Amino acid sequence: MRSVVYPGTFDPITMGHVDLIHRASRLFDRVMVAVAADTGKTPLFSIQERVALVRESVGDWPNVEVIQFEGLLVSFARDLGVCVIMRGLRAVSDFEYEFQLAGMNRHMAPDIETLFLTPAEKYAYISSSLVREIARLKGDVSAFVTPVVQAALRERFG
Repeated sequence: MRSVVYPGTFDPITMGHVDLIHRASRLFDRVMVAVAADTGKTPLFSIQERVALVRESVGDWPNVEVIQFEGLLVSFARDLGVCVIMRGLRAVSDFEYEFQLAGMNRHMAPDIETLFLTPAEKYAYISSSLVREIARLKGDVSAFVTPVVQAALRERFG
């Protein structure tokens, strides 16, 4: 069975993330969306809320699982028996950081590969931080997130 893990904070999940998950679900037998609990960031949504939002956004795809994780990603991937980590690249600015992560992961776990996918062009400019900022300022985020995420943002920001 070909499996991939797609890690991230997903704070919140965007249409760019959804696009990558959908495309991965066509390439792999099993896609594990791994929501990071300990991110070093202060997330808007709790880990439980983020997991629930991801599940509600992609829950009807039979080969997609949503799980939370803590600790070192390569250790988590090994525990799952997964040898491919998927990362999304929106722009050249993402590449340097992702390239460093991939190199470090390869050093720690040479048996685990990193696969980079780019979202559809219409989602390439979307980031969770921009979505949060637009929502905080009472802007319309409906083109950037699923309806369940839009509702959660509306509730969070009043």
